[in-house]
Parts: sequence; C-alpha cells; structure tokens
Amino acid sequence: MTVALAIPGRMTLAEFLAWDAPAGVRWQLVDGVPQAMAPASPTHARLQNELGSLLRNHLHDRRSPCVVVANAGVIAPNRDRPNYRIPDLAVTCTEEAPGDPAIHDPVLIVEILSPGNRADTWANVRAYQEMPGVREILVLHSDAVAADLLRRGEDGGWPEMPVRIAGGDLSLASIGFTAPLTALYRTTRLARD
Repeated sequence: MTVALAIPGRMTLAEFLAWDAPAGVRWQLVDGVPQAMAPASPTHARLQNELGSLLRNHLHDRRSPCVVVANAGVIAPNRDRPNYRIPDLAVTCTEEAPGDPAIHDPVLIVEILSPGNRADTWANVRAYQEMPGVREILVLHSDAVAADLLRRGEDGGWPEMPVRIAGGDLSLASIGFTAPLTALYRTTRLARD
C-alpha cells in the first residue's frame, strides 16, 4: 500500500524554510508553491562537479573572496509570490551568515539543462534575472557540448536572447574565468561522442 504525502499548498518563505519536507527529495519554493526537484542524471552531476571544481580552483588561484556553492538556495525577489530556488551552482562574494539557509548576492548562477526540465530551468533563469547582484547566468546543456550565456548589460538590463556557445572558450566576465567549453564536459560521455 502506498501512502500519499501531504504537500502543503501555498507557503510563505518563512513557512517553507521551517517546513519538515519529505526526506530523499530536494525542494524549492516556486511562486509560493513547494516543488520537488528531479534527481540529477549522471551527466548532469558530472557537469556540476567538473564546473564547480574549475570555478573553485580559479577563485582560489586568484585569491578571490568569492566562493562557488553547489545546490545553494537563493531568494529570488517577488513581492507577491515568494521564491527559494536552487540553482546547480552559484558564485557569491558575500560572507555566509551563520544559520542562514540561503546565499545572498550571487554574481554568477549556473543551471544545467536536462531534456526533461527545460521549462522549469528557464523559469528559474527568469527569476534569477530579478536578483540585482546577478551579473551572469550560464545554462549548460546536458545532451550536447553547448551552453547559453546571459550577461547583464551596463544599463542593468538583460539581453532578449542568450549567447549560444557551442565550441571555443567560455568566458565568464563576472569572475574573470575563461576555459575551453570542452573542459567542462571532460568527465561526461559527451566528451567521448
């Protein structure tokens, strides 16, 4: 016999952060509604680990005060509907506050796009664009060696369409990082295809 879990309907951010969510699943709050996150595929997990390592090493080598954080909660502003979204990676230069479950003021956010979560990923990207400190949003593809990059303009606005990167170097101006796009995919099956 299967027991159905009672998932709350609309929640405030405080209610979500205090909620004893069902174990074994990561949850984010999307427009006030708890949303279970699908488990990552092996390619997704390898991309997240490889890029996280490259970014961590880059920031360390530059003696940057910034850090890269995996699966960190970020509070995307929306006056009417609270959001606590969980990007695959985020880079922040703000000191961590004791007991605070979120990172604040990320400058770079990375999402990994899987074929089954395209709509949710792009909805997250739109929410991240509302965060004033975010300078760049990188969306890595998990079914091809490709990325989409959005960079905030000097006027504070975002481009209508991301820049598609399908070869050559990936440059992230927000943290002064440049690497061959293929380096991010080094440990995946896509590097061998």
